[in-house]
Amino acid sequence: MKTRIIMVGGFLGAGKTTLLYKIAHEYALQGIKVGLITNDQAAGLVDTAYLERTGSVVSEVNGSCFCCNFKGLTDAIGYIQSQGQIEIIIAEPVGSCTDLSATLIQPLKDHFRDSIIVSPLSVLIDPKRLESILGGGTSGLHSSAAYIVRKQLEEADIIVINKADLLSEGEASSLKKQAELEWPDASVFLLSGKSGLGLDDWLSRVLVDNYAGGRILEIDYDVYAEGEAVLGWLNRTSVLGSEKADWNDFADRLLHSLAGKFDKEKAAVGHVKLFLEKEDENDYLIGNMTGGEDTISRRGSLKNAGTVKMTLNARVQMDPDKLEGLVNEEISRICGDDILELLQESRCLSPGRPNPTYRYNEVMMSPTSSSGGDILVNKGGVS
Repeated sequence: MKTRIIMVGGFLGAGKTTLLYKIAHEYALQGIKVGLITNDQAAGLVDTAYLERTGSVVSEVNGSCFCCNFKGLTDAIGYIQSQGQIEIIIAEPVGSCTDLSATLIQPLKDHFRDSIIVSPLSVLIDPKRLESILGGGTSGLHSSAAYIVRKQLEEADIIVINKADLLSEGEASSLKKQAELEWPDASVFLLSGKSGLGLDDWLSRVLVDNYAGGRILEIDYDVYAEGEAVLGWLNRTSVLGSEKADWNDFADRLLHSLAGKFDKEKAAVGHVKLFLEKEDENDYLIGNMTGGEDTISRRGSLKNAGTVKMTLNARVQMDPDKLEGLVNEEISRICGDDILELLQESRCLSPGRPNPTYRYNEVMMSPTSSSGGDILVNKGGVS
């Protein structure tokens, strides 16, 4: 039995994790397990903690992106395959990565053609970010980070305009037509990972189509590296304790406080994710921010007081040390005298230069394709 791999890319804040959760949850209601693979530059990932709540088999590849740690990806695939009859694996690459067709899709098709079916590469994008990119803007990002967003869209087999539930019917139709004109080689879907709008249409395509990675792009790795390096990356875990804290209020106040600080610093937010959980009671809440205060959302709820584990991930366009200091200061201020925090781990960084394990210069033949190159040109990454 072959395992189908669905790669879901897209820039930070596009809603990839929400979509994965929705799919896994819907399948779980049918008694079907799917495998999920998360990816990050450091351990302590909100996505992993959140997705484990679906009952799916979840594997995390941390320390580098899939493309720079191809063995980590394939080991994760092997682990999930070993857990029983799991026919579908959905993998979520790091949001600041591009060149996935050359560095992930082609190697998977080449090395694992007997055990894996690779679905078309789907790239999610937020409607507001898409509008800016289509208009020649940067969506508030550094120009090199915006370059990554454009390249993600250029290489997509399927462009998914996510959060379509926030658009009117006319707005959604217009945006879809603009995207189809700009990237005529890609299929464009409207979808909401939160509500499930358009989910069946997208799944009906990616679960049957074997044509993946139809284009290899020319990528300026100097610009790509700069686009990643301008982002400060913070993963932070701690334990919070209080006899009277309202954890829902704590989460809301912390996210709004951070939004105000980032706005004051004029620092573009890729995403901020906050996960609070009471491990012994199976209660949790997850908060998200993908821009200013108007982008803050929260799902789930926690009973008041007691002890909770807090995981916070921030991807913000600022120096990582400054980011860590700002976040620490705000957490301390919001905790005040009523909440005791025990810091477990904090890791801040700027991603290093991408150095993929493989980079193919030809599109490999898919199992049902009648054409496609079978020539591997560069197995040693890029310089």
